[in-house]
Amino acid sequence: MASIDFSNTNTIWASILAETLYCLGLETAILCPGSRSAPLTVAIARHSSIEAIPILDERSAAFFALGVARCTGKATAVVCTSGTAGANFYSAVIEARESRVPLLVLTSDRPPELRECNAGQTIDQQKLFGGFPNWYSELAVPGLDLTLWQYLRQTLIQAWERTLYPVPGVVHLNLPFRDPLAPVVRADAAAWSEKFPQDFFDWIPRNVSQNIGQHLATSDRPAPIPYPPSGRTILVAGVAQPADPPAYCEAIAQLSTALQIPVLAEGLSPLRNYADLNPYLISTYDWMVREPELAQKLAPELVIRVGEMPTSKTLRQWLEQVQPLQWVVDEGDRNLDPLHGKTIHWRRSLQSFAANLPAQPAANKDYLKAWCEAETQMRRSLDHSLSQAEPPAEKHEGKAAWLLSQHLPPGTPFIVANSTAVRHVEWFWKPGNRAIRPFCNRGANGIDGTLSTALGVAHRQQSSVLLTGDLALLHDTNGFLIRNYFVGHLTIVLINNKGGGIFEHLPIAQFNPPFEEFFATPQHIDFALLCQTYNAKHELIQSWDQLVQRLNPLPTAGIRVLEIKCDRQFSAQWRPNL
Repeated sequence: MASIDFSNTNTIWASILAETLYCLGLETAILCPGSRSAPLTVAIARHSSIEAIPILDERSAAFFALGVARCTGKATAVVCTSGTAGANFYSAVIEARESRVPLLVLTSDRPPELRECNAGQTIDQQKLFGGFPNWYSELAVPGLDLTLWQYLRQTLIQAWERTLYPVPGVVHLNLPFRDPLAPVVRADAAAWSEKFPQDFFDWIPRNVSQNIGQHLATSDRPAPIPYPPSGRTILVAGVAQPADPPAYCEAIAQLSTALQIPVLAEGLSPLRNYADLNPYLISTYDWMVREPELAQKLAPELVIRVGEMPTSKTLRQWLEQVQPLQWVVDEGDRNLDPLHGKTIHWRRSLQSFAANLPAQPAANKDYLKAWCEAETQMRRSLDHSLSQAEPPAEKHEGKAAWLLSQHLPPGTPFIVANSTAVRHVEWFWKPGNRAIRPFCNRGANGIDGTLSTALGVAHRQQSSVLLTGDLALLHDTNGFLIRNYFVGHLTIVLINNKGGGIFEHLPIAQFNPPFEEFFATPQHIDFALLCQTYNAKHELIQSWDQLVQRLNPLPTAGIRVLEIKCDRQFSAQWRPNL
């Protein structure tokens, strides 16, 4: 029989919770300090098969849990005490919902009789996260009752399933506890050690997530919709973090080859890192559609889009102007067309869609050839410009992304911050065959939790790399507190351009003041001293060759910051002039 702590009512309840979640597949739980959550913390920390990690800052804890779940595809639990502690989970809950990452949020609470009566550290935690969770429930107050324990077990099974089905996301459970919160012994509870059913957990299927049915992906064959007779069709592969990147890339390659259509591959799609699989891969589309004549020449009549909309605003504006018919292939249940165009959602997997395609038209070889020739010319021009030997301060900061695409060790988990960093990957990431694994919080596109998410992705994985700007890193410096429990290595490539470089590309940049102080918001931080505070290694990169030398091989343990000082005004002027 599983190890149940019969010290008191709360220890039985919490250890049943821990064992049930372990049976369902929980491997990692993040525990934030607090008194009201003591029963949960003790039970999970003492469970021999669950990795329990203590993290002080609740926001960092939630984003670290999100990073672990994002990388592994398995639900991760995050636990906190009562009061405002849970409110600090909110931004990570939103990101997990929007990017469909399984997350189990356990907030501890005071019992009903201690609410609305000025008891300390008590707020209204009912549906604290609004409509963002897949499911919410408040559990009963623990009691010494087998029927209650069976209810707890069944509720946890339901909660675990809802983190994964019909689409992955957040489940929030609110757990009230009465005193005693510590594992002090009570005779009435200890007596249950002889009466507890021996087979209480035996029937629970291990790793139940593997048994959850597929969503609408297995629905009937789609009704035939004719292709445009011209054959002017493109496939747009948006942001994607599939569980099996090679299989995902092969499926798209087979579809592209069968239809003889170009594949516009988002920088955060794995496609650019398995380039040889697809002979019609297009990576410079953002540059192509800026040229009016070329944009008109390449305008499609049908867009087959796999996954979410790409990062490129230029591409989105072009599609909005062209107004092609658009087929969105995605297993989820959300509307994925912010352009509100002529869009049909195919609620199925990519493999199911490809296997049930309507009758295929004759390929438009001239149209495909025009895309491929433009890609060759644009790629040659970009590579030539970025290959120049100027020092970082006199060169576009996007060169860092270009170099990372060519020099990271094969298979490296690569985390990208939002704002400017993700756009540099979109614009400059060069296709190759290094099987790099890109990750980014593109659900809500925020900069909060960047470092904590990266550490979660890197935890117990291959040595990993984060590309970030200075403001995104500073927004989450408490993430460095995870260092003592972090297993693995993270190199942070820090683009320090003293402010928010993304705003330099917006019309507001022409209005200074107040632009510099209130939008660019330079912070003037000495990152060497910051790293010293957290016992993280720091190195100032003086040349692009020095950066390349530090990328391969990567260290195997610890956190390292490679700081590249750049001029954001120079970079903002360089790209339009290209």
